Amino acid sequence: MLNTPSRRTMRLVTSGAAALAITAGLVACSAEESTTASGGDPVSGGTLTFASNGDTDCLDPHQSAADLAALYSRPILDSLVSLTDDGEVHPWLAKSWTVSDDQLTYTFELRDDVTFTNGEKFDAAAVKANFDHIVDPTTASALSAGYIAPFVAATVLDDYTVSVEFSSPFSAFLPSVATAYFGMEAPETLLQDPGELCKVIVGTGPFMSETGYVAQQGITYLKNPDYNWAPETANHQGAAYLDELVMTIVPEDSVRLGSLSSGEVDAIASIPPVNVESLEADSNLYTDSAAAPGGNYNYFPNTEMGVFADIDVREAFRMGIDFDTLVGSVYFGAFEPANSPIAPNTAYYDPSQESSYEYDADAAAKLLDDAGWVMGADGVRVKDGEKLAIQMPMISGAREQRDTLAQQVQAEAAKLGFEMVIESQDLGSYVEALGNGSYDLIEISWQRSSPDVLRTLFDSANIPDGGFNTAFSRYTSPVIDDSLADALATLDPDELTELYGTAQQEIADQVLVFPQYVFSYILGASTSAQGIEWEPQAFPIFYDAWKSE
Repeated sequence: MLNTPSRRTMRLVTSGAAALAITAGLVACSAEESTTASGGDPVSGGTLTFASNGDTDCLDPHQSAADLAALYSRPILDSLVSLTDDGEVHPWLAKSWTVSDDQLTYTFELRDDVTFTNGEKFDAAAVKANFDHIVDPTTASALSAGYIAPFVAATVLDDYTVSVEFSSPFSAFLPSVATAYFGMEAPETLLQDPGELCKVIVGTGPFMSETGYVAQQGITYLKNPDYNWAPETANHQGAAYLDELVMTIVPEDSVRLGSLSSGEVDAIASIPPVNVESLEADSNLYTDSAAAPGGNYNYFPNTEMGVFADIDVREAFRMGIDFDTLVGSVYFGAFEPANSPIAPNTAYYDPSQESSYEYDADAAAKLLDDAGWVMGADGVRVKDGEKLAIQMPMISGAREQRDTLAQQVQAEAAKLGFEMVIESQDLGSYVEALGNGSYDLIEISWQRSSPDVLRTLFDSANIPDGGFNTAFSRYTSPVIDDSLADALATLDPDELTELYGTAQQEIADQVLVFPQYVFSYILGASTSAQGIEWEPQAFPIFYDAWKSE
């Protein structure tokens, strides 16, 4: 839906050097550059079928922590504001807003011409109902409520004016509220059982779904014929071009690729990097990509217990494995190796800390030697009778060949003397392990269009304690906590640069993360599927999409 001057989309090249050129091509293009292989004027009508590679636990983004909840809910849900790739906030359902001098209160003036697809009017009372739903303990919000932790209350000032109050300044609010996780849902539906909302949600968006989301199958959307309130950054106004949008779940890479090549589907998610060049060689197909801001795909060591409680062991693991080369080998250059916990296109990224993540196998071995870890006859180091062993849970059916990457890391770790055990788990077991800390190493990505993702991932207040939370390294650092708290209390760019830079350097100094790669969403499509755009968190959106003849 967003058409901005600095989109992160690109056309992937088709020359013999494609595998090496993809990473270099992950740069912004002008808004005028077509993302498809053919042009022409948009036409209305038809059905576009999109094959996704992943499932979500719940369609309602107020409840779900799954990143794919944003993909599946966005066609239905609009937000108060929209966000461009360069971090600029624009009106959407809110016409304008003001921030109080103490930065504790945001006041929104709302559009008065918006209606939910069940006939309810969008107004200040609806906004209040949505914020109340997000923070209601019965919602059991796994993500949204944490994004607005200082929230105090939403107050209706008149029919189309609402204020949102915080207990402390919260500079991350507007970028957060622009995401689908704060999409506006029809107030009457919020009174339903949470389980029902996991299947069917009602919004003001360009599409609606009467049948809702079916786990492991997908969701079918129908055009909202009355839609006429897209943000100013959209490519058009009025109803969506498509009559119907079908998202089907096809986890197997080969099946998705075959479905696209045969014309069974119009577009697919997550092209395996090894297949990019061959797909581009087909004149009837094209690829497009967007690099996601926020948390990279990272490995997080458990610093509370086990061998990674020792910073020297963490440092040895970080510097002793050539992650950049492994990522390049597994992904053929389609994903940029990460040298920070957050992506370079995240606001206030600090490139000066990248040197902390450099590879030095000899120095790593010496660190382990000096720490008393002696290489055993079986190739596993031992200290005081304890093996240098680490256990790493992974969700079964890992996307983007993450299991293949883990096996490569496992092999390199073995050369250092680590015994690394990869344990395939279902989603429930994986989340349970996150909550209770029963892991030495955990892998996860965390897309978000705000540098406040650092607080999500590293603030000690977010250390899991039996339930789901997001500080996966389980480390308490006053430097990190204070820097990120102070960053919430200012809107000054210079201060934010310094504060977020301090936090990133402390994360590097304490070895709280082993970055792997910058997640890039690689989409493949038929040339008949036009106008697929990207939201800032690098998910495809279909409001401007249309089918050519």
